[in-house]
Amino acid sequence: MSSVIKNNTISIEEYLEDEMSREVKHELIDGQIHAMAGASANHERISGTLYSAFRQLLKNSSCEPFGSDMKVKVGAKFFYPDVTVDCQFDESQPYYTESPIIIVEVLSKSTRRIDETTKRFSYINIPSLEEYVLIEQDIVDIEVIRRSEGWFSKHYFLGDEIHFKSIGLTLTVEEIYYRVQNEEMLEFMGSGQA
Repeated sequence: MSSVIKNNTISIEEYLEDEMSREVKHELIDGQIHAMAGASANHERISGTLYSAFRQLLKNSSCEPFGSDMKVKVGAKFFYPDVTVDCQFDESQPYYTESPIIIVEVLSKSTRRIDETTKRFSYINIPSLEEYVLIEQDIVDIEVIRRSEGWFSKHYFLGDEIHFKSIGLTLTVEEIYYRVQNEEMLEFMGSGQA
């Protein structure tokens, strides 16, 4: 997230109307709109891998994944997670969801603070949410917090498997970081373990 666009507050209706005509995505937090930063190749590799895995698993299901263009509404806030899974999507509101079961955020230096604070505390108050996943792109570290475990934080590293309980999918950390070019993955691939 880069910067606040306006100092005065904007209504939800104004935000949604303005967002339709903007070229750059913006999140709405406490009446302020914030421009979204562009994503790196590693960021796109991680979110694309998860979106594809979720999509393949859920293709004959009532649940469906969405990429980073789908907003999540939490009260008066609107966020753009990197990947979302929703099983009760409301077609009357085609540009956002209020009922995700999984939310994934890929962390970067510019988004880490808000992903780990404002978004975390907002997301865990969504009644339908079962899992919130935070994935580092510059190192290999995946944090998953689950409603079923009291939102207790668990970290996963190379050699670990992650079970997404809400949709019944297990992936290895290596699968999630496929093609990611960071120091740990390059070392791992160079050691012949990939």
